[in-house]
Amino acid sequence: MSLYQEALDLFDLTVDFRRDFHRHPELGFNEVRTSRIVADELSRLGYEVQTGLAKTGVVGLIQGEQPGPVALLRFDMDALPVQEDTGAEYASETPGLMHACGHDGHVAIGLTVANLLMRHREAIKGTVKLVFQPAEEGMGGAAKMIEAGILKDPAPDFALGVHVWNERPVGWVCAVPGPVMAGAEIFKIKITGRGGHGAVPHQAVDPVAASAQIITALQTIVSRNVSPLQSGVVSITQIHGGETFNVIPQAVEMAGTIRTFEPEVRKLVLERFNQVVQGVAEAMGCQAEITMQDLTPATINDRWVTERMQERIRKDWPEAELVTQYQTMGSEDMSLILNAVPGCFLLVGSMNAERNLNYAHHHPRFDFDEQVLPHAAALLASAVLEGLGEGQKKK
Repeated sequence: MSLYQEALDLFDLTVDFRRDFHRHPELGFNEVRTSRIVADELSRLGYEVQTGLAKTGVVGLIQGEQPGPVALLRFDMDALPVQEDTGAEYASETPGLMHACGHDGHVAIGLTVANLLMRHREAIKGTVKLVFQPAEEGMGGAAKMIEAGILKDPAPDFALGVHVWNERPVGWVCAVPGPVMAGAEIFKIKITGRGGHGAVPHQAVDPVAASAQIITALQTIVSRNVSPLQSGVVSITQIHGGETFNVIPQAVEMAGTIRTFEPEVRKLVLERFNQVVQGVAEAMGCQAEITMQDLTPATINDRWVTERMQERIRKDWPEAELVTQYQTMGSEDMSLILNAVPGCFLLVGSMNAERNLNYAHHHPRFDFDEQVLPHAAALLASAVLEGLGEGQKKK
């Protein structure tokens, strides 16, 4: 029996886990219930379990009966502050929170992998670390888990991760050598002028007008500074200023993100960003204060590991549409693990338009086709059981 058939045998369990997590979403570093269920299941299966890593992180360790590499498989657990509008019978029971990105599915995949590996423990070559990570959604969960020691005792030789991907249908799978997801920065801008009455604007210095000019100018950074053959995005996503209709405010605050793949493009965009904001603000008689926070670097897959995963996909899922060239401006803190350990982050199509399961990630109506779950679990389990990292360990 193939691992995929075994994953299908576990499908009811997988779906039960996924829908339970979906009903009970928890924000980053507050995944108390989720992590308890994960730890209980890993313990029941016979894994050596660590809890309380980065507050709510869980690691399950299994030592194979044969020597070999150390594999790290990572699954994120956190939900989002989004009010669900799917109408699903398993919809969130917590007002204002939902699994709008598929992390409930990732945890279910992880627990399915745990079951598959334990069924074949005698075939495991080396050691497997199943890492269930809190706070992926911009809260630094991967960094905190690394600080807690997930890359030590034992140190992994390769790392794998997976993300359900509602931009593509079930049957599509992406294994791209090199950059696959963008690095991201979060910024805040405060433009300070001089407030005044709306009837006498010449007596004020208007930060609203300055902000409008800055927003427009920022859109020229990528279009007029970055090569058309490279990529970058600058997005203003928040703007706040003023309290009433007849007062020019003293200040306006804006926020947004910068996303790039290549380090040289990132450096260029950040330099021009500061020049544009400061220069336009000064030209408009205002002062600008910029706060920049690194969110995550680009997610870059190791070529050797990724090519081995491509081989596994062709063998284990021959009917899949395997994509080897693809990039998205979305970001992922799995990148921090891949900066330290050679590995591959897979995107697996989860959309089903016929069932109206085609809303984008982070949308209030986001949901995905659960048929993707056994495919993803079988691929990850196969990578471990077929000794994916043996050649990497010898290099």
